[in-house]
Amino acid sequence: MSDIRTPVLSVVIGPNPPDRLDKALARDVPEEASLSRSRLAKLLAEGAIRKAGTVVTDAKAKVAEGDMFEIEVGPPEEVETRAEEIALSVVWEDDDLIVIDKPAGMVVHPAPGSQSGTLVNALLHHFGDRLSGVGGEKRPGIVHRIDKDTTGLLVVAKSDRAHHGLARQFEKHTVERRYLALVHGVPDQNDPRLHGVKGTSFEAGGILKITTQLARHKTDRQKQAVLFHGGRHAVTRVRVIEAFGTPPVAALVECWLETGRTHQIRVHMAHAGHGLLGDQTYGGRRKLSPKAVAGAAAEQAAAFPRQALHAATLGFVHPVTKEDLSFESPLPADFAGLLDALRG
Repeated sequence: MSDIRTPVLSVVIGPNPPDRLDKALARDVPEEASLSRSRLAKLLAEGAIRKAGTVVTDAKAKVAEGDMFEIEVGPPEEVETRAEEIALSVVWEDDDLIVIDKPAGMVVHPAPGSQSGTLVNALLHHFGDRLSGVGGEKRPGIVHRIDKDTTGLLVVAKSDRAHHGLARQFEKHTVERRYLALVHGVPDQNDPRLHGVKGTSFEAGGILKITTQLARHKTDRQKQAVLFHGGRHAVTRVRVIEAFGTPPVAALVECWLETGRTHQIRVHMAHAGHGLLGDQTYGGRRKLSPKAVAGAAAEQAAAFPRQALHAATLGFVHPVTKEDLSFESPLPADFAGLLDALRG
């Protein structure tokens, strides 16, 4: 008999179950239980799931309709990540989630080489005792990330039920994410060069569509690389908002994601021949000609210390209240200053 402090959840497998236990449980566990697939995988590994009194640990085990499993859901554990008093720009917050406007230079999640000063460290301090369990731990639920030097909007779960619901929306690509970027050149459907770039096409209204596979670079593990076999499917759409220079040598574009892969916009734009201004990883040594734009603008662009990329719009359905939410973030000062210089 399980300890009274450890709740036991019964799950009955429904018709036409997936071909493995972890997927079947993720599908059929009651939504109100707020158990994400990662949490279920951890519970399996810990021996917290039983069938007819026998512990089951094989995530790939076959299941059948009507099978019943009992899951011991323990209390959330404290995490070792240290809470740090770091100022945050909070756009929205309730009991289940928080929307942050992230500054440049902040890593989202602790990792080797970045164990402190991250968004997670800041959120742990911000939440204090108001954070419920996510994935079996008292930690913020990171469902998506933006690069260290990319600015803008990010949603984070504060509860398992929010984490589960948000993760599903990202998985189904129903979350609206629009970015503003400054790029070299102008993506133009009349450019014959672009029509020769594999994976690029144009849609109505001159929208550039980039469709490739993405995977970690074979030799540089810090980079992503474009593939057409293997890797993960990635789709980016691009709309030109404004062009700069005579002749045009740069553009302000809006990019929106059908998928959300690591460095997706940066590597896709570089693949199309329109790398981001300031992108030291994918932009190469390309510079704006002082003959095409004002000399001061060319110098400012050359000295821009990060990729000119801003997560400007974020929209999703609240995973608990089902309310449609949409947020917009103004351009940060450095991006806006570079934009003004290009216009001037």
